[in-house]
Amino acid sequence: MTTNIRNVAIIAHVDHGKTTLVDQLLWQSGAFRENQNIAERVMDSGDLERERGITILAKNTSVQFDGTKINIVDTPGHADFGGEVERVLKMVDGVVLVVDAFEGPMPQTKFVLKNALELSLPIVCCVNKVDRPEARPDEVVDEVLELFMELEANNEQLDSPFIFASAKKGWASKTTQDEGKKMRPLFETLIEYIPAPKGDSSAETQALIYNIDYSSYLGRIGIGRVVNGTARTNDTLTIVNVHEPDNKKSVKISKLYVFDGLERKEVAEAGVGSIIAIAGIPEIKIGDTLNAAENAAPLPFSKISEPTLSMNFMVNDSPFAGKEGKFLTSRQVRERLYRELNTDVSLRVEDTDSTEVFKISGRGELHLSILIETMRREGYEFQVSKPAVLFKEIDGERHEPMEAVIIDVPEEFTGVVIQKLGSRRGEMLQMAASKGGYTRLNFSIPARGLIGYRSEFLTDTKGNGIINTLFDGYAPYKGDIADRPQGSLISFETGKAVPYGMYNAQERGSLFVVPGTQVYTGMVIGRNARSGDMEVNICKQKKLLNVRAAGKDEALRLVPAEILSLEQCLEFITDDELVEVTPENLRIRKRLLDGNARQRAGKGKGV
Repeated sequence: MTTNIRNVAIIAHVDHGKTTLVDQLLWQSGAFRENQNIAERVMDSGDLERERGITILAKNTSVQFDGTKINIVDTPGHADFGGEVERVLKMVDGVVLVVDAFEGPMPQTKFVLKNALELSLPIVCCVNKVDRPEARPDEVVDEVLELFMELEANNEQLDSPFIFASAKKGWASKTTQDEGKKMRPLFETLIEYIPAPKGDSSAETQALIYNIDYSSYLGRIGIGRVVNGTARTNDTLTIVNVHEPDNKKSVKISKLYVFDGLERKEVAEAGVGSIIAIAGIPEIKIGDTLNAAENAAPLPFSKISEPTLSMNFMVNDSPFAGKEGKFLTSRQVRERLYRELNTDVSLRVEDTDSTEVFKISGRGELHLSILIETMRREGYEFQVSKPAVLFKEIDGERHEPMEAVIIDVPEEFTGVVIQKLGSRRGEMLQMAASKGGYTRLNFSIPARGLIGYRSEFLTDTKGNGIINTLFDGYAPYKGDIADRPQGSLISFETGKAVPYGMYNAQERGSLFVVPGTQVYTGMVIGRNARSGDMEVNICKQKKLLNVRAAGKDEALRLVPAEILSLEQCLEFITDDELVEVTPENLRIRKRLLDGNARQRAGKGKGV
């Protein structure tokens, strides 16, 4: 046992304060100078993470406290990135479960806690945001203990210590009555309650890779943990994966690093329990075991939950193809998608019958949309189809993925939420009064019933509702769900959108484009107020006459356009529509751009 190391993961539901808590642990451990300029949520280093305020990738850091090194893994809180959490929990010896002092345990809290309990990891419970005016820490403690019992925790886990904290203000306390001045109570509890890593330091070297990073200078970097022995620079080891036990290869460690604050510090060797970064192995991937002994068996790797949603990525063939993107061809798109598999173990990529179409499967809409947005920012141009759920055949019966949905909504909006989810094959399991005039609704609903609902939910609740979802296994097929009630407004011709044409078109519904936008025939430029699609001409110019008449030259008042985000585009489209993704624009289009072709296809289907 290595007594001066602790390996800890911070787990929680989204927005319960994990990353802010890590900020304070770094500051108060002396990882930064007092005058050092450090951004808030320093662990959320990616552009998308900072823009959206969420953690997408698990990240490593370390702090020093009273002579003990505490390696910390900050994990995502969103259900779509649960694969990151499942993977890194095998790398640590204990977890800090962060729970909001007002919201209490939420769906993702249950998911991450279940994984930690299954691995028999010691748990330190941190009730965060106790400084909120509406905080209810004592009730939240009871709710957390009820969740422990629901998940069949053992007696030792039920005795987990509770810490009460305000990560924003930088203090922690062992009771709800005292306001601590620093995070020392949390540090002390971690060292006392989380065990030191175990392993045989005299045995042959063994290390398991849990994550992959990339450096333009060093290439691929494997991040993992030394399980037995000592890893040293220039060691020659055998690399083997549990999924390919016969495929072994001899490799050499050219550089070895450990984590020191936010930096990687190069070292000559690292002992049992150390979390390390290894450079110099181009083919290294997640789940690989590095063995000193040639014939040693690979270490077991955690099972990752299966994807539930899929969509097709395809080469852009719109009239504007190639005008804005840098990487356009099927070879470039395919290469980038397969490269993503090196770092995202929850993703699946499959070739299809067409060389220009690839089937991508993931954990949810957000999981797939983050990939789309990342590729878009890298200069890729492509098209994607409507997300579709992945069905399973169980005992000869068709089963579909289900979602557990928890909704907190003002009482006045409960009726419309229940009606909308009921029409999407949702089943209400519980309805209870919550704090602050809110009502909590618990639903079980098919995953396909939530596609396209989130933006509708925000509109129905006037932005006051909170919706949280969690994958809840498979259940028999629940029946058909009606398509969206409104159709699309489709551009009649190619050209530039002008105010005169838009003024006449806006009476038909809401527009997605602003004056001056380049459009093409078959492009979806708005939402029809009625069912069914309608072609409109927003490129139509006003005829100029040499006759003036009273009232003819009044200013045209346009309703502000409804500019859709990527997620909203994916929610809006139907099976016969695609989202065209370029570095500069998002466009919705019909699969068949020609109106006559669409009409013939509709007749062929009996429409």
